[in-house]
Amino acid sequence: MTEEIGINRLDRRSFLRSGLVFGAGAAALAAGYAAVPDAFARAVYAAKTNGVQNDHVLVMIQLAGGNDGLRTVIPLTDPKLHDLRPKLAGMSLAGALPITAEFALNQNLKNLKGFWDQGKLAVVQGVGYSQPSFSHFESTRIWETGDPSLRQVNGWLGRTLAQHYDSAGHPLTGCACGATDTPGALRDLQATMTVISDQKKYGFTGGSEVEAAVGALYQGTPGIYGALFDSSIATAGESVNALRTSAANYQPQATYTDQEQLVYASKNQLASALQLAAELITTGTGVRLLHVTLGGFDTHYTELTRHDDLMGYVDSAVGAFYQDLAAHGMADKVLIATWSEFGRRPKENASGGTDHGSASPVFLIGSPVKGGLYGAAPSLADLDPTNNLKYTVDFRSVYQEILAGHLGADPKEILGESFDRLGALQQPALAY
Repeated sequence: MTEEIGINRLDRRSFLRSGLVFGAGAAALAAGYAAVPDAFARAVYAAKTNGVQNDHVLVMIQLAGGNDGLRTVIPLTDPKLHDLRPKLAGMSLAGALPITAEFALNQNLKNLKGFWDQGKLAVVQGVGYSQPSFSHFESTRIWETGDPSLRQVNGWLGRTLAQHYDSAGHPLTGCACGATDTPGALRDLQATMTVISDQKKYGFTGGSEVEAAVGALYQGTPGIYGALFDSSIATAGESVNALRTSAANYQPQATYTDQEQLVYASKNQLASALQLAAELITTGTGVRLLHVTLGGFDTHYTELTRHDDLMGYVDSAVGAFYQDLAAHGMADKVLIATWSEFGRRPKENASGGTDHGSASPVFLIGSPVKGGLYGAAPSLADLDPTNNLKYTVDFRSVYQEILAGHLGADPKEILGESFDRLGALQQPALAY
């Protein structure tokens, strides 16, 4: 069966096979959106009254692979560091940037050191959870869902989108920049979110002709399925148009430099992803929850150069991002947070690297932050039975801080329980 659309003849099977592509490498509508609720569900969402009532923005930066916390925030005075890391310790300390008498940042985190000096960097030490998993897949899922029991399937940010933002159904409220699939943290079947791998290629495969054909092709589809498709296409078109307008209105006020030589820095180009995030934020697209990913942190071998290079790359990209936001007058609205599925073992291995570990530091960066050290650094003299660091701060305490303190969302509703408070933000958005 075919239907004539203008001068083109398209059948449903071939149309679905070609699909709608939203960014390079994505195939079909699902790649553009984690889920688009049907028109009837949207009517239910619209009746909600618990939506977030501020314009604050969160940018989560995933350091995928397991970031080595002991080479990120370095214990300067602990003699055990040399015992456990005879090769790595010396180089870690050589050019370290002291932030207190006891701790220093990696030598390549110069912009973050500047944020510390301005009171715009909070270092949360010893972040983890009990009975840690050393599997990339399992521990990533735990951090993404906020559930060490592995019973939860939806991401903590996805639940936040669905429960506190999605009453408006805005397609760009939640966005993964520089990705080809939906990050687990943003996944929720009741939430609308957008994945953009390459803004220049974001749009309908086949261009305007296919875009125009879509509505007519499915015009006769009856009932809820027609409503679902129509809603999906309308939402997709809205986001495409918003991105075109955003690109036309954006002028970067900083230099973003990707480091192509970092062949082990998988997932995406961090600087490009953060530049896209800056564009979305500064041009008023309505974006609120953003996620970007940088891989390469699984440093089992030759860690010295690899990790230092990655630290420098993160520092350069975040520095440019903040400079861009500040020049556009948006820095006060944006909180940047890092996370990684686990840290590295305290003891170096025979290959000049470190194996999968447990607790590691998390950074909270930006104008909303009350700078300083939070939580206790794990003791190198008191390791757990697996000879790993004992966590001192539950990672959900960080999520709780972000949800209540910055976004103004009820953390207990999202996380299911309450955790120790950090107090790392200047003006909490919600009393909890």
